[in-house]
Amino acid sequence: MPLGLRTDKHVTQNILIYLSFLLIAWIGSLYGNAILGDHSFLRVWQLENILILLLGIPFLWLQSKVSLPNFFETSISNKNRFLIPALIGMVFGILDILVIKVLLHPQPYTELPPFLQPFPYSLFLYFSGALEVEVFYRLIPMTVFLAIGTWYQKGKYLNTLFWIGAILTSLREPLEQLPDGSYLLIFYSLGTGFLMNLLQAIYFKNSGFLASLSVRLGHYLFWHILLGIYVEFVELG
Repeated sequence: MPLGLRTDKHVTQNILIYLSFLLIAWIGSLYGNAILGDHSFLRVWQLENILILLLGIPFLWLQSKVSLPNFFETSISNKNRFLIPALIGMVFGILDILVIKVLLHPQPYTELPPFLQPFPYSLFLYFSGALEVEVFYRLIPMTVFLAIGTWYQKGKYLNTLFWIGAILTSLREPLEQLPDGSYLLIFYSLGTGFLMNLLQAIYFKNSGFLASLSVRLGHYLFWHILLGIYVEFVELG
């Protein structure tokens, strides 16, 4: 199958949606810099953080060419694109709260820990963070794996290349973020991190980039945003 660039309305839609995500990230960067003086621990994106995400744009042309759905593929329901993936992510987020906050750190925090940020700024930061992860853990590497699989031997090993890419990309985040602590905590973090990323790779293949992003946003909604609201306004308030 040739991998020539596709410039139809589907690709245009992919690009417009992607640019709207970058706009949200830019607004969040402006907001963060505006309140930086009030929060010494604030994590703020700079312009270079947003510009580097432009690297994802060329891969938007290749989605359908490498057997990936475009962002709003008409054959995929919004239930499979947004609802179910988000619910899966929420389950992982709730599980993280139960294990890491309720079981391992039941005492109130005396300040926001590094993985939490003040609300409503957290909405912007963690949306941007989810986008960045999905671009560099899913959109770019998985498209490359599937492009190779589509080209090599006329797609004979496409499914094999998908699973190789899915497993490798699913291992990356949990290995990069292994926590300090007991072997049980490390095993939990590695296991759930790998499983969530693997499910994201499957949803990316079957329902597209927005489905994979929805899984992560569902997770971040509970683990970063709602937990952050609780800590900021209940434990610290």
